[in-house]
Amino acid sequence: MPVQQRGEQTRERILETAAECFARSGYDATGVAEICRRAGVSKGAFYHHFTTKQAVFLELLDTWLGGVDAQLEAIVSEGASVPDGLRSMASFAGFVFAAAGEQLPIFLEFLAKASHDETVWQATIEPYRRYRAYFTDMVEGGIAEGSLRPVDPKVAAHVIVSMAVGMILQGLLAPGEADWGSTLQAGIQVLLEGLEKTRN
Repeated sequence: MPVQQRGEQTRERILETAAECFARSGYDATGVAEICRRAGVSKGAFYHHFTTKQAVFLELLDTWLGGVDAQLEAIVSEGASVPDGLRSMASFAGFVFAAAGEQLPIFLEFLAKASHDETVWQATIEPYRRYRAYFTDMVEGGIAEGSLRPVDPKVAAHVIVSMAVGMILQGLLAPGEADWGSTLQAGIQVLLEGLEKTRN
């Protein structure tokens, strides 16, 4: 096996193992030694790929958000109306819940660590700002195309992001109480009933 391929496999094994450890034991309780032991790699191999445990943590966050970004871009490229685009995004939420499975608790780890670590806070808040700007532009586009009523786009964007994050948190804290993907879809539909422009 080529050296580069072995290196990529080692890196992926470290990331997968770290995600499992962070989700199970928490970031602070997980040490580099435990990640190395469970991944079957040496500390030298770990530090060859990552400078710190925090670097692994931040890469996991980037990877998770990268998947979300890719799905959003795919939906936008479909060229549907803004309300249809929002409905498509909500339907994608079901996939997020199903695909993440037991790894969703790491989302809480990102939030918990961000509350007292400036670097993690910056990495965590940046996507929220990006998504708020994204949905602000989307709502402005809906107003311009005549599919949405004239509302404050920034307020609407805050509500959309808050609804999505709130559903994720509820899904983490009470996974069996509802089908959270379907609930988010229904919530977006309720929101759209207030936002969509009545057609004469």
